[in-house]
Amino acid sequence: MTKLRILQKGVLFGGLTCLLAGLWRGEGAIVLTKAVRICLECIGIG
Repeated sequence: MTKLRILQKGVLFGGLTCLLAGLWRGEGAIVLTKAVRICLECIGIG
């Protein structure tokens, strides 16, 4: 395996770990709420 492939798998694993940790802490709902608010402000409804 090349060094690049090992680095890619390490970064992928790290990203997935952070994603799962955030979901486990309940931050997914917070991010969704903020995204909806920003989107509604952008089109002038909120």
